[in-house]
Amino acid sequence: MSKTLESLVLVIDDHPLFRKGVADLIAMEPSLRLVGEASDGRTGLDLAHALRPDLILLDLNMKVMDGIETLRHLRADDGLDARVVMLTVSDTESDVLAALRAGADGYLLKDMEPKAILEMLRSAMHGRLAISTQLTELLARALRDSPLPRDPDAAGLTPREREILDLIAQGWSNKLIARELDLAVGTVKVHVKHLLKKLGLKSRVEAAVWAVNARQG
Repeated sequence: MSKTLESLVLVIDDHPLFRKGVADLIAMEPSLRLVGEASDGRTGLDLAHALRPDLILLDLNMKVMDGIETLRHLRADDGLDARVVMLTVSDTESDVLAALRAGADGYLLKDMEPKAILEMLRSAMHGRLAISTQLTELLARALRDSPLPRDPDAAGLTPREREILDLIAQGWSNKLIARELDLAVGTVKVHVKHLLKKLGLKSRVEAAVWAVNARQG
């Protein structure tokens, strides 16, 4: 997080008019400050390294380097600790799953109401998942239709992994989980990696939705 009360935001989107709209939207929120814009993923990566934003809004379909490839590069860099939220027009199941499995912290649609987008961005900056209700339902359906363990017992989760999974389902970040359980952040990351493998999942968002489904039986 930045040293000020504001969270620094970088927007990566190839549509100038949409970037202008996002800039105007962010200007309405005192807790957010736009520090950079990029029209393609490659430029966006350079700016991410230079500006060290707290939050990156990333489009899916772009020339030069698309959103998924850009996201993978961002997640492969241990020096970058930004929350990354996809902001796109696509609500197809394959795109949503690809983004979340590549490590996105949220997935929002460009046709959402501005107020709803801001609310989701605030949630993302507090460590919670930022995903619209309709996409949560889509993800839940996709997980139900896949051959995954149906409950923690079937998955073989340890008590500690169950504890961490429950906090993930509540939208807690690794840092918050580490503080709550008095663990090192690196230890939490290892537990998350192991529980995801046991569940057959690729992302924290999928794990959160899986946990909710398991509770509902």
